[in-house]
Amino acid sequence: MSDFTSNFWSVYVTVITVASILACLLLLWLSGKTKAMTASDNTTGHVWDGDLREMNNPLPRWWVWLFIITILFSGAYLAMYPGLGTYEGKLGWTQAGQHAAEVAKGNKEVEPLYARFNGMKPEDVAKDPQAMAIGDRLFMNNCAQCHGSDARGSKGFPNLSDADWLYGGAPDVIKETLVKGRVGNMPPMAAAVGTPDDVKNVAHYVLSLSGSPNDSVRASLGKAKFGACAACHGADGKGNPALGAPNLTDDVWLHGWGENAIIRMVNEGKVNQMPAQAGKLTDAQIHVLASYVWGLSNKGTAK
Repeated sequence: MSDFTSNFWSVYVTVITVASILACLLLLWLSGKTKAMTASDNTTGHVWDGDLREMNNPLPRWWVWLFIITILFSGAYLAMYPGLGTYEGKLGWTQAGQHAAEVAKGNKEVEPLYARFNGMKPEDVAKDPQAMAIGDRLFMNNCAQCHGSDARGSKGFPNLSDADWLYGGAPDVIKETLVKGRVGNMPPMAAAVGTPDDVKNVAHYVLSLSGSPNDSVRASLGKAKFGACAACHGADGKGNPALGAPNLTDDVWLHGWGENAIIRMVNEGKVNQMPAQAGKLTDAQIHVLASYVWGLSNKGTAK
C-alpha cells in the first residue's frame, strides 16, 4: 500500500474496511434482537409451492459464534498483516518480501548444482549437456517471452541464434548484457537528413548497402545525406557495437525491411530496452545462461 498518491486514499481504505467489519457486527447483533412479525404458528407468512412455509426460528448458536469468530479473526489479521491503508502490520509481511525469501531459498537449494560450472570457461560450459539443459530452462523462463522459444526473435527482438550481434557476441559481452541490460536509442533524424525527399533517398541508399532492391538514382542522391547517420552507423554503414548501432550492410532487419520501414525509423526514431537480469538471477545462473546463449550462435564451436 506504499504506492498511494496521497494520504487520503490510505484513510479512505482504512475507514471503509473498519466500517464494514463494524457493520457486520452491528447487523449480527440487530438480527438477534429484532423480532419479526409472525403468525400464531411461528411462521413469517411466506408460503412457496403451496405448502412450504418459512419459519421464524433464530440462527443456531454455533452458527452465530462462527460469525463472531470470523469478525474477531478479521481484526487479528488486520493487526498482524497489511490491510488498513499504509499500515504495515505487526509482522511486517509483504508480498515482495515473501517472494524474495522464497527465491533466496530456491537459489540456496540449487547452489551445489551450479558450483561445478563456476570455474569453467563459457566455451566449455556450452559443451556440457547438463549445463545446456539448465541454460535452456533459464532461457525459457526469462528470455523466451521476447526472443522466442527457439531464440530466433521477432520484429524488434533480436535473433540470438545467428551471428549478427548489436553489441558483440563474445561471452563476456553477452554476460554484461544480461547483468546490466541494454537501452538502444535511435533518435529521430529527419531534421538532420533534410527534406522528406532526402529521407526517401537515404532509405534507398540504406537498401543499397545490403544489396536489397532499391532505386539506384535515389540511392546515389541519398549517399551524401547518409552523413547524418554515419556518426553511429559508420561511414561504411557497418555499424558500431560500442553504441549498439546495427550493421546496415547485412540482410538483418530488426525493426522491419523496406522503404517505408526505413523512412519511419528515420522520421520517428526508436527506443528498445533489454531489462537487466542481475536482480532476478544469481551470478552462477547468469554464467550458465550467457554460455547457453553464446552456444546458440556458435553451435559448430560448442561441440
